[in-house]
Amino acid sequence: MSEFESKLSQLRACLQQRGIQLWEEPYYLQDASTSSDSAMNNLAEELSRELRISEPSCRSALTELQNNALRKLAARRQFNETGIATFYVRCVDSEGGTANRLEVKCALKELGVNLQRQIAEQLRLNEAGHVKCISAGRVLLPEQTLETQGLKNNQHLLVIVTQGNAQGETLYGRIRQIQRDVEMIVDSGHSFMELEDQDGNAMFLPPAENRALLLGMGLCEKARAALRREHIDEALLLFLEADEKFSNCNSKFLEAVDNYALLNLDIVWCYLCLKNITQLPDAQRRLDICERIFARSYGENYSRLYELKGVNCPERAHIMRLQLLQGIILFHQNRPQEALARLETADTALKDLKVDPELMLLLIDMGYSESDARLALRSSNGNVEQAVQFIQQRHQRRQAAQLGSQSERELSNRLTQLQLGNDWVHPRSVCRLMELGYERPLVMEALRRTDNDLGRSVDLLQSHAGELRRNLPTTTAADEQMLDTLGQLGFKLPMARAALETTQNDFHRAVDFLLKSFSSEQELVNVIDFISTLTSRTEDDEASTSAFPAASPSRLVLAKAVLAKASSEIEVYSAFKRFNEDLADTDVGYLDLTLEQEERVLNEYKQLLE
Repeated sequence: MSEFESKLSQLRACLQQRGIQLWEEPYYLQDASTSSDSAMNNLAEELSRELRISEPSCRSALTELQNNALRKLAARRQFNETGIATFYVRCVDSEGGTANRLEVKCALKELGVNLQRQIAEQLRLNEAGHVKCISAGRVLLPEQTLETQGLKNNQHLLVIVTQGNAQGETLYGRIRQIQRDVEMIVDSGHSFMELEDQDGNAMFLPPAENRALLLGMGLCEKARAALRREHIDEALLLFLEADEKFSNCNSKFLEAVDNYALLNLDIVWCYLCLKNITQLPDAQRRLDICERIFARSYGENYSRLYELKGVNCPERAHIMRLQLLQGIILFHQNRPQEALARLETADTALKDLKVDPELMLLLIDMGYSESDARLALRSSNGNVEQAVQFIQQRHQRRQAAQLGSQSERELSNRLTQLQLGNDWVHPRSVCRLMELGYERPLVMEALRRTDNDLGRSVDLLQSHAGELRRNLPTTTAADEQMLDTLGQLGFKLPMARAALETTQNDFHRAVDFLLKSFSSEQELVNVIDFISTLTSRTEDDEASTSAFPAASPSRLVLAKAVLAKASSEIEVYSAFKRFNEDLADTDVGYLDLTLEQEERVLNEYKQLLE
């Protein structure tokens, strides 16, 4: 943040607190349509002493604020007369520096794409779609009107340009590729991405919410990878996309876990890195959300967190970042005493979180990753022996949790393949009732009827087991001709029989079931090679060797259809490889903040306050 921007921010907040309006008398003479030098000089002299800045600098900043206010008044009059709104656009380049400041005019009833076109024209860009407009924490949609998206006259916009040079073009393509990959992985039906708590215990949600949360978390992971590379523009766009996905989740669930809190914290951090003061109201809103969720998850003054994980827990890094950002917001609101107090709290936390570089190297030499070493040293207050113990115990807890929830994961995958839709049952509830000795079909029927109420399900199983059994769907035996078909396509008969029975002899669903049941990509490749051999045979060979029932399509057509499905599955594996390319090599990478940038920002704002 430049010194002049700092002065503008302080003065703006001070004028708002005092109710001073620079576009009115005595500071602006309406009749003469000119500024009053004497009144402005007197105000500059008064405020320079109060804010401890030089009088010439204060006068210059006041003139800038007055001119801005007059431009907004003119824009307001124009809007009232013509309906044309004025937007103040701040563009940033791929390194986060300021590229351009623009004034753009567009009617609120116009589509978002028309605003993008106007900005693209002023920036001399070929593609309007490569202009990403951000307002109040949302990326504007091109197919909706500005009015329906909440835009107003005299609004400030942040624009990230994803075209203009080779790196910008790569950003545009990269964002689209990441979105496609995450959606492909989540919708594939594989277990590439699963919900877990910090200890590795499986978490289960209804399908729609599960999908929304996985999409959001997948985008968050890629955004944090971009942050580690200091590609702030890419990170912000991905975080805002993730925020849109999270909005489809139950608000009560989001308020109960810290994922959504950390997302809001990361978005505000991106605003700061891009020096984007115009999004200050959205930043305040997001920090309030973060603090509220932290209080609910961690307890008042983080008492529950410290009781469970100790006062040296790695979550302190995020708490420190929250305190730092709150201090910066207070600074820009011209509340210097509160800002200084919050920044000093953050400074104390930062000193506690610093680790000895020599101890880091010692643990790395022992074979531990840099991330594990940093988190362990913070959690053990610099004690190497305790740090090693911390890493080992955390790994043991994860292994035990994952092993303990294996049956629940397998059942969840089976239910997903069955596509139960609105009849979704909670896998953990199924396992718990089966442990009491009840049969799985009866348990699932009871849970469906009670909407996953465990207590009412037990009552049904105890008192109405006979009635539940009578209403169970009949078990369907595998169709022998379909079974023979799947065998000729290269699938193992036991798995093919299970697939047909599970899908009630729906051939195409059975193929999907089988393709998703492979434990490795190589098994899938083997089937593709086998089917490719079949498709290379001539129709004459097919006519003489076909063992398919007369009602089935020809073997060649059927084999090609299955081959297309298998090839789609290979694309999912490729998407997953791309997704993992730059992710952290630890399951708690989101906790591993080096805090180097935070320290630089903290020192910068402390100097501004001094």
